[in-house]
Amino acid sequence: MTRTRIKICGLTRPQDVRAAVASGADAIGFVFYPPSPRAVSIEQAAELVALLPPFVVSVGLFVNPAPGEVETVLARVPLQLLQFHGDESESDCARHGRAWIKAARMRPGVDLLEFAASYPRASGILVDAFVDGYGGGGKTFDWTLIPAGFTRPLVLSGGLDADNVGDAVRRIRPWAVDVSSGVESAKGIKDADMIAAFIAGVRHADG
Repeated sequence: MTRTRIKICGLTRPQDVRAAVASGADAIGFVFYPPSPRAVSIEQAAELVALLPPFVVSVGLFVNPAPGEVETVLARVPLQLLQFHGDESESDCARHGRAWIKAARMRPGVDLLEFAASYPRASGILVDAFVDGYGGGGKTFDWTLIPAGFTRPLVLSGGLDADNVGDAVRRIRPWAVDVSSGVESAKGIKDADMIAAFIAGVRHADG
């Protein structure tokens, strides 16, 4: 049996953090990108991260952060993993003294093997749908764009929800899945029942 890791992203409220932890999430993501409706302030993030028990990973999502921005967050928020969703270079991602993953925006013509080779120090590669702007917009993408020979830890994202995540896990067998809008009742507002159903779908597919 393979155990797929589960990240719930874009949390903004204490009750949502508690619900995700209670349902068995492995990682909780906090968005430090002001244009996002799921963005949190440093003060909010510090309070939310303090709710996480041991072995639930705190993840900070950044998009083309300004010089010093990540360090300012890290000085107040004990993030364990960084996630970069913009046009950051390998050196941009690796300069902060934390493990990190890099998002690939998938569409026809994207060579995921070539992309991953550009980020050799990444702990994993997250694949998301290509949309205007940054983030996947809750859209799925053609999973056949993921090459069969991809051996790096793969985080599958983009339009996942309780209805399709089981099929995604069975077909792709990713290292982890990442969900945001698929467990929301409104943007930035998670639904405890939807989180529980999503995690149950992953565990059922794990076998």
